[in-house]
Amino acid sequence: MTNEEIKSAVTALFPTVTFDETGEFLNILIDSKDLRPLIKALRYNNEFDCDFLFCLTCIDWKTHLTMVYHLLSKKHKHAFVVKAKIADINNPEIETVSDIWQTANFHEREVYDLFGVKFLNHPDLRRIMLDEDWEGHPLRKSYVDENMISI
Repeated sequence: MTNEEIKSAVTALFPTVTFDETGEFLNILIDSKDLRPLIKALRYNNEFDCDFLFCLTCIDWKTHLTMVYHLLSKKHKHAFVVKAKIADINNPEIETVSDIWQTANFHEREVYDLFGVKFLNHPDLRRIMLDEDWEGHPLRKSYVDENMISI
């Protein structure tokens, strides 16, 4: 599928999505509450068949967080990115995708540990890098550590 065909097919299923084509990949932008239905469609709809999640991360914009999912269809040879905005920066939550792609399990645990995003319905959401008694989330822009060098 071309980017235009992907955009048309996704928009037909989810009229509220928007797109950004300024980078290497086609970016599908969606609100976090609508993420799970979109992800399921991209994974299980034969038209998309995104069978590989090759990257999952988070971006802190100070005013909100963005979850970023890089998807690939080995069958159709297309790749694109889904970005979901989490507006509540004080209590960030989003549905897990670890039941759709097993590789998301550890990626989500890493984002939980370092950014503080709670993945709803995750089977084993606990810290993966830092000690259980660690306070804060070091990749958040609001994080302050006494050992940090300030400029």
